[in-house]
Amino acid sequence: MPFSPNEGKNLVISTDYGDFARYPVKTHVITKDDVLEDVLDKYVREYIQEGDTVIMSEKIVAISQGRAFPVKDIKVSRLARFLSKFVVKTNYGIGLAMPETMELCVREVGRVKVVFAAIIAGIAKIFGKHGVFYNICGMKARAIDGPCDYTLPPYNTYAKMAPDKPDEVAARLSKHIGADVVIIDANDIAATVLGKPRKDYEEKFASQVFSDNPLDQCSQQTPIAIVRKAERSAG
Repeated sequence: MPFSPNEGKNLVISTDYGDFARYPVKTHVITKDDVLEDVLDKYVREYIQEGDTVIMSEKIVAISQGRAFPVKDIKVSRLARFLSKFVVKTNYGIGLAMPETMELCVREVGRVKVVFAAIIAGIAKIFGKHGVFYNICGMKARAIDGPCDYTLPPYNTYAKMAPDKPDEVAARLSKHIGADVVIIDANDIAATVLGKPRKDYEEKFASQVFSDNPLDQCSQQTPIAIVRKAERSAG
C-alpha cells in the first residue's frame, strides 16, 4: 500500500474485532462539482482488496452535495443569533456556537423543533444535564460545523450541514466500489457513523476503528481511509 499514517497517528489500532490498519488516502480538494464515484475510482479502486472497508469523511460527502456554504453568504435570522449565544464552544469544533451554523440548524431541523429543543435543553441544564439540544434535534444538528483555522482552504471560511441521506449514499458507493463504504463523523472525542452500507452493518466496528480520528481534521487532505485487517508486519 503506497499510504502512510498521518503525522502523530498510528497505522494500526486494536479493536474488539481484532487489529486493523487504516491507510489514509490523499485526494484533491473536493468541491460540489465532484462525483464521489469518480473520486473512489481515481484514488481507491486499484488498492481495494477483498474484506476491505472504505471509511469516508462526512465532510466531503456534504461538500459534494452542495451543503457547504461560505460563512459570509449565510443570512442569519434573529432566532439563530440569539440561540447561538447559549451554545458552549468546545476544542474539537465550533458546532452551533456561531450564528451562521445555528442558522443552518434552524433551516435543516425547523424553527419549531429548534425552539422546543432549546427550551427543554435550558430546563435540563438546571438539573445538570447536557447535550439535550442535540439529542432532540438529532444527527442533522450534531453534524453541522463551522470554519476552523486547521481546516483545508477554502473550507476554513465555510459552514456545512450534515450529508443528505447518508445511508443511501453509503449503499450506492459500496455497490460501485465493491466494498463496504461507511460515512463517518470523527473528531478527537468520538467517531459516529452517519451512513452505513446496509441496515445490519455493525456501527460499533467503524466507531472503534476510527476512535482515535486517524484522518485528523482535514488539513492532511486525507478524507478517505482504506481499512484492512492488520498483518503482523503492519505495525
